[in-house]
Amino acid sequence: MSLIYLDNAATTHTHPEVIKEMNSILCDFYGNPSSLHSVGRSAKAKLEHSRKKICEYFSVSSQEIIFTSCGTEADNMIIDGAFNHLGIKHFITSPIEHHAVLGPLKNLKRKGYIRLDFLKINEYGLPDFEDLKRLLSTSDEMKMVSLMHVNNELGTIIDLYKVGKLCKSHNALFHSDTVQSVGHFKLNFDKLPVDFAVASAHKFHGPKGIGFIYACKKNKLGSFIYGGEQERGMRAGTEAVHNIVGMERALEIAHKNLKKDVEYLKNLKSYCLKKINEEFPNVIYNGLSDNLFASSHTILSVRIPMSISKAKLLSMHMDLKGVCCSRGSACQSGSDSGSHVMNEILTEEQNQTPSIRLSFSTHNTKQEIDKLVNILREYIDS
Repeated sequence: MSLIYLDNAATTHTHPEVIKEMNSILCDFYGNPSSLHSVGRSAKAKLEHSRKKICEYFSVSSQEIIFTSCGTEADNMIIDGAFNHLGIKHFITSPIEHHAVLGPLKNLKRKGYIRLDFLKINEYGLPDFEDLKRLLSTSDEMKMVSLMHVNNELGTIIDLYKVGKLCKSHNALFHSDTVQSVGHFKLNFDKLPVDFAVASAHKFHGPKGIGFIYACKKNKLGSFIYGGEQERGMRAGTEAVHNIVGMERALEIAHKNLKKDVEYLKNLKSYCLKKINEEFPNVIYNGLSDNLFASSHTILSVRIPMSISKAKLLSMHMDLKGVCCSRGSACQSGSDSGSHVMNEILTEEQNQTPSIRLSFSTHNTKQEIDKLVNILREYIDS
């Protein structure tokens, strides 16, 4: 049985050229970048070369990129820094953010440290700009808005420029979780009114265990992990040079092939929509997932009507048939309460129909889509 991997929003294949580059670093540049001898200096040179290259992809300066272990740590570090070092006591977010954002914010609120407001969203998962304007106008205190660029379950895209300009007009900071967009969209942070953004390498065919923060140089976050002066004193710990170089190589490949890959993935998603619509006339798409211009070319969130008994066993059946997809975020897979995103935008009745998240990469083919649709049809008809 051939495997059909359609869970690329959870993680992606590591590119062979990335693996080759990382192996080279592990073998030949094994020094501690903080060591002053030649072996340490050569490792440090590799690290800083990668930082410089990453900066070029986003048109930022080297002091604005901070390496982290992943997107979750990056989001946590930004929120912690905004509270502890920038003095932010009022945060605004949406109820459908990733738990890497909701978790630390709710923790700070539970301890009574901050005011936390949840922005209204519509049935498509888009922010209500009038409500955001209202929340930003409630007081003169400094605020931070946290809204993800591409929703990891719906694929819905928000207008970073529009949100950022509104924040700037109210002297508020803007933090966007860009984990699902870095490597898949062209982002020039020097032209976007965004104060903080994050990336995770394994979402764009890089290694796991490495990510970065973009932090506009006027906003110094302060220490998040203590014990050393790495990352300009903001994140202590010996840097994983092989992972950093691997992430930079993955970004280089992604940016080099961006136009071609986006076209391929839009065609693939369009084909998937066509085949699903032909086979299941009563299909429903979550958010704006079926809109090729308002949602990411990498994500399709779909509800196919079926009996409740079949709905309960759908995930198991897909897995047994060799189809790797998900019912939502991989970070939520063990939750009994279901997806907080779907719970927010769907009614209880609508949630009886299971949501399937299909997320694509250039490894996927139209033949795999055909097999997927056949597997779904056979299951529903059985």
